[in-house]
Amino acid sequence: MTTTSTREALMPWDDVLASYDPALGLEVHVELNTASKMFCGCPTEFGAEPNTQVCPTCLGLPGAMPVVNGKAVESAIRIGLALNCEIAEWCRFARKNYFYPDMPKNFQTSQYDEPIAFEGYMDVDVDGETFRVEIERAHMEEDTGKSLHVGGATGRIHGAEYSLVDYNRAGIPLIEIVTKPIRGAGEKAPEIAKAYVAQLRELIVALGVSDARMDQGSIRADVNLSLAPKGTGELGTRTETKNVNSLRSVERAVRYEMQRHGAILSGGSPILQETRHWHEDTGITTSGREKSDAEDYRYFPEPDLVPVAPSRQWVDELRGTLPENPTVKRARLQEAWGFSDLEMRDTVGAGALGLVEETIAAGASPQAARKWWLSELARRANEAGTELAGLGVSPVDVARVQALVDSGAINDKLARQVFDGLLAGEGTPDEVVEGRGLAIVSDEGALSAAVDNAIAANPDVADKIRDGKVAAAGALIGAVMKEMRGQADASRVRELILEKLG
Repeated sequence: MTTTSTREALMPWDDVLASYDPALGLEVHVELNTASKMFCGCPTEFGAEPNTQVCPTCLGLPGAMPVVNGKAVESAIRIGLALNCEIAEWCRFARKNYFYPDMPKNFQTSQYDEPIAFEGYMDVDVDGETFRVEIERAHMEEDTGKSLHVGGATGRIHGAEYSLVDYNRAGIPLIEIVTKPIRGAGEKAPEIAKAYVAQLRELIVALGVSDARMDQGSIRADVNLSLAPKGTGELGTRTETKNVNSLRSVERAVRYEMQRHGAILSGGSPILQETRHWHEDTGITTSGREKSDAEDYRYFPEPDLVPVAPSRQWVDELRGTLPENPTVKRARLQEAWGFSDLEMRDTVGAGALGLVEETIAAGASPQAARKWWLSELARRANEAGTELAGLGVSPVDVARVQALVDSGAINDKLARQVFDGLLAGEGTPDEVVEGRGLAIVSDEGALSAAVDNAIAANPDVADKIRDGKVAAAGALIGAVMKEMRGQADASRVRELILEKLG
């Protein structure tokens, strides 16, 4: 077993594509935003003190009896319908038996051979080409607790001094969405995986059934990958990279595993069917444990829960609550915003579509909203290793920053300092501007004095302007802006320079 994040041998990307056909499988776990857990009345608030949101039922204490959360069933049906799935007329829960410290009952209440939704699909767009991802099933289950390994360098159990378990998450409603093997992706396999998870997250948010925060674990992706000799049409032995928690990492994990599998197979060794851990810092996977097959979990029907049998009338009513199809919505928004195909593709690829939409709804122009999210804020999110949605800046904040720019209160350079303050928790954009003294100086006397200083310090440039070389004013504008720490109105400074040098 690999216990450190040591990079294994990788096959060159082009060689992988020349020799092997990849097959993808994605298992996405979505935590539902119900007020209580799946089988008990415990609250589900994120970030509560450890082990404060538990009861005898979710701790699996003797004699405790579970009851199905009706809202969770409703959310599961709506997810299934949005994924074009068939909805079961009758289904039931099962006990998935295995031992792990974060499983207080030593089994997980899930669905096995009778999922609530099955046989669906989602069409995703990658570089203008549409790929159909077939959905095998979407089933209901409960989440596990969370293990915290203290000490050591990796944050994992290997090398840790001791481990703690927080059971607050145990029992939170989950929907697991499982694809069928995705074949024929070739070189676009990493991009298709990323696009699918991004579009699925977008759909989940639109449905209102989860906040789908990857940084908080409310949506997590397991990436299954196998390679087979090119042209054989076979499925190779797969590995499952667990709990990949960002869109960028989904893409990177697929690419890495394809190259790792290629190196092993080309060397004549077999692939070990196992789970893998993704390391965000190094961009590699390491071995977890050998992967169990379904029979190893000893599934059997849950005796304490009645079957779920949604009426066709209820299913039809829920069908009427579905939001606009994401593909149709993107086309509509692109036309309304005037984005080019490339601009829209980059916006979707960055996971910023919803953020841009909310920023526009808060008053910003489409191009301004896109500019801030895909440049300044995307850079900061990348540096912080988080998703845009987890950065801590809201669409309302971004719209207000742009409003301050539009009003002339600040300029783009000062706006970047406002974002510094927002990320530092210094309050609203207006409070940051006031607290940091970032407002544009509109005092004519102060501007005039700064212009005089710049002219006096640069007589040769002033002479060029007097001779009609107006473009030289840029050097004096720069000198004024430097003196005033970027807090001058550049257009007004230019007017003053030209007036004085007439």
